Amino acid sequence: MSKNPPESPWKGDLFAEKCPSRQVLNHVTSRWGVLILVALLAGTFRFSELRRKVAGVSERMLAQTLQWLEKDGFVLRIAYPVVPPHVSTVLPRWGKRWVNGSKCWRNG
Repeated sequence: MSKNPPESPWKGDLFAEKCPSRQVLNHVTSRWGVLILVALLAGTFRFSELRRKVAGVSERMLAQTLQWLEKDGFVLRIAYPVVPPHVSTVLPRWGKRWVNGSKCWRNG
């Protein structure tokens, strides 16, 4: 009698209502998530620079969306040990590939 291997805890079903990947999709396809990811294709930004680039986003919404995108692995937060604090946000390779693969989101 053969044993089936245990199910991977990371395996999900995107079509299932309770699948955790739905939360990730909500983050990256949200109004601000898309704009932030596309803006970060241009390079590394400090918080205030990114807020100016993504016109109309509130400070709170930008902070919250960046936290979600960082948790989901789409952006990388770099904190420098200086006074005053210096924090930058950048797209890691995975984030760049994902955004570049979604060219329908941007012009040019």
